Amino acid sequence: MGLLRVSGAFGEEVVHPIQPYQARKSYQCPGCESTIDPGTGHYEVVPEHAPDLRRHWHRGCWFKDQRHRTQ
Repeated sequence: MGLLRVSGAFGEEVVHPIQPYQARKSYQCPGCESTIDPGTGHYEVVPEHAPDLRRHWHRGCWFKDQRHRTQ
């Protein structure tokens, strides 16, 4: 998957897939509020007009959140 653009709470958001070899830090997933450990593939979601609100999501949490947005 390459870059993906979706509509989010802050307008257009750009979704970057982060491969396991690229994941060098720990992050807290806003979907489940647990830690994304280094070496874990995940998504970085960046609001186009508010890049300082960038968040890192587990892949499963991101897709679950997207399903809820479309229902």
